[in-house]
Formats: sequence, C-alpha cells, structure tokens
Amino acid sequence: MVQLELIEGRLVRRYKRFLADCHLADGGEVVAHCANPGSMKTLIDGQPRAWLKFVDNPKRKLQWTLTLLEVGEGDQALVDTSLPNAIVADGILLDQVPRLGKFSFLRREVAIGQGTRLDMVLGEIEDPDERTGDTFIEVKNVTMKSAHFDDRADFPDSVTARGKKHLEVLAGLASSGRRAVLFLLLGRTDAKRVGFAHEIDPAYCQALQQAVSAGVEVISHRVRIDQGQITLGDEVPVDLP
Repeated sequence: MVQLELIEGRLVRRYKRFLADCHLADGGEVVAHCANPGSMKTLIDGQPRAWLKFVDNPKRKLQWTLTLLEVGEGDQALVDTSLPNAIVADGILLDQVPRLGKFSFLRREVAIGQGTRLDMVLGEIEDPDERTGDTFIEVKNVTMKSAHFDDRADFPDSVTARGKKHLEVLAGLASSGRRAVLFLLLGRTDAKRVGFAHEIDPAYCQALQQAVSAGVEVISHRVRIDQGQITLGDEVPVDLP
C-alpha cells in the first residue's frame, strides 16, 4: 500500500516534459515535477483537477510532484510513474497476485545482462538475481484511454525503445526456461481492461507478440485509489495485439 498526503489543485499546463504548472485549492501556484516520461495522451483535457504530493527535501529542485489527474466524471489516473513499482511489489508481497504463485523473496531493480534492469525478481533464495531468480517481472503503468474501446486503456502512449528492450530481455529469459512476466498496472479507474496501441508503436506490439510466443506471460491488475491510499486491485483482462 502506498499512503500519501495529497493536496488538491488544478493542472494549468505540462511543458518541457517534466514540468507542470499547477494552481492549488488554497490559491497558491506551484511548479511541480511530472515524473511521467510518456506523452500523457488522453490524460490532459483542458485544465483537469490534480492531486500533488509535497516532498520536504531542500535538495530537490522541485518539492511538488504531480501524482493524480481527474479523468472523465470523477475518475482518476495515476500519473506519477515513480509509484507503480512500489504498488505492484506491495500487492505481490500481500499475495494479491495469485497467478504468480508462491515465493519467498522479492528484490527490486535487478540488473540483467549488460545495461538492462528489470523491475523485480522473485525467488526462493534471499536477494534473488539474474542467476538465482525464478520469476522476472517488468511493470508498466497504463493510463492512455483507448482510441477504439471506451472501457479500455492502451499501452504505450508514445514510442518506447526502452519498453521494447525490456520485452526482448523478458523473451530471452523465457526462451532459456525462466519465468518472465510483463505486468501491466491499469492506472486509471474508468477502464476495465488493457490493450495495446499498435498505431502508436507497431514495433513494440511486434516485439510483444514475439515475447508471448517465447513464453512471456502478460498479467494486468487495476490500481485502487481511495483518497491518498493507493493499492493494487483486482486482475483485469488483457487484449493482446
């Protein structure tokens, strides 16, 4: 569970990719860090309600972080991409992902080969790594409303060479007999399933098809947002490309 003290406001504009001008409910104006590296396509319509966290750290250049945005009529989307890994890891440790089965240890940010890291590894040996791990997981936050289905969110929202590389690493692990999982966190509360945006990144979708053929599993759970409490919710269907 991720517990945050969030301050309500309104997003005025996002610019230079990682900056967001916001008006706070008390009338203040701040520049917040936007941790989302994607296009945030379908998330910003006008000046939506926003929820921000304040980080009291003088070493940070920006002490505010854009965390949630309102989508549709009263629904929310998780836009702080520093949070999904913690949400998924907490859910796994609480046995909320039954498809993963039993394990003894979870380790985050594990180097696989040269220059690549996967978000987490499960295993029966403490501090599992590339050699001793049993299950290798890469997490993606899915927040773009599908262009084709009202009840679906699609990934990716922009071309992602990094995401394609992760799929290739997962496919290599699966081909060698290891368990490899692409975990899609459905990060908006107005969607019921997850799909893929072939029209945005056909190379990623082709790599996904190859990864699934190699044995990579695709699992998706929704995010559950209750004020400042953000947790892993139920499993949702995945429409493979």
